[in-house]
Amino acid sequence: MSKLRVGIAGYGVIGKRRRECVDKNPHLTTVAVCDKKFNEDGVLPDGVRYSRTYDALFDCNLDAVLVCMSNDMASEITIAALQHGLHVFCEKPPARNMDELGQVLDTEKQHPGLKLMFGFNHRYHDSIQEALQIIRSGELGAIINMRGVYGKSKLVTFDQADWRAKREMAGGGVLLDQGIHMVDLMRLFAGEFSEVHSFISNNHWKYDVEDNAYALMKTHDGIVAMLNSSATQWRHQFTLDMNLERGSIILRGILSGSKSYGQETMTVVTANPDRDNGDPREETRQYTQDLSWTAEIDSFANVVINDIPIESGSSRDAFNTMKLVHNIYYADPQWRSKFSIPDPN
Repeated sequence: MSKLRVGIAGYGVIGKRRRECVDKNPHLTTVAVCDKKFNEDGVLPDGVRYSRTYDALFDCNLDAVLVCMSNDMASEITIAALQHGLHVFCEKPPARNMDELGQVLDTEKQHPGLKLMFGFNHRYHDSIQEALQIIRSGELGAIINMRGVYGKSKLVTFDQADWRAKREMAGGGVLLDQGIHMVDLMRLFAGEFSEVHSFISNNHWKYDVEDNAYALMKTHDGIVAMLNSSATQWRHQFTLDMNLERGSIILRGILSGSKSYGQETMTVVTANPDRDNGDPREETRQYTQDLSWTAEIDSFANVVINDIPIESGSSRDAFNTMKLVHNIYYADPQWRSKFSIPDPN
């Protein structure tokens, strides 16, 4: 079987990282990339074609496109690729707003033979996968509540492009850029949230996008979640605590390219409140490799080659996660009024 020919739209830090994953997969090969940093069209030393605009990708006899662009371009390129008969893997967030995402999903429906997958790579971290196995096994009972913090010290960090701080291009701030991962994980573990209360702020950095989002949410089953997505977390932090009927799962740190979120660990607490007096038995596991990026691209290749359903990162996942993000925005009446946030429901 010949390899699937892949083009990458956006060849910055994320695009290059995704290319490494593509090139590791025995069923994929990178044949073309595009990025506005290129002044002209040409060929890289390894034979991969490059161009300044994404239109040129469609002349390269591709099978699939990876969309690794700024938020203002994500939906446009995804739609164009689907219309050219190509499978698409698009990084989060899938769009700037629900209207743009709706246009993407309408286009997907018009091309039922194509695969559209969205990049929520945190789902593929070993700690997340093992926590999910424990929860689904039922050994600790049902989830009662969860608390999550995902924070960094600035909106724009590690020499990132400054478009993340501009509403016109980004669509939102730290919640849409980084906090969307925590929102997605809370959905993964608890299901859909039906009640949302929030407070959104841009008081510190003074951009027209948020630097903090605080949310209190509840599912139909009564699971309560507290979320803080922050760009004023001076020591970078990823924490997710989940309390269940017979214990807890405590996730700390997340392995990342910046290596600034600390050691990735999962602590499993086995509780017996009648006997342990609040000092239950704990077991902590450490994780030393981040294989999430590779695992996610391997999953994409698998669903395309074998024409099977997308289990994680489907358009339904993207829609429900984006809807919850925008429900958090909408739930704060001052933020809703200030930026004319439409009701996502």
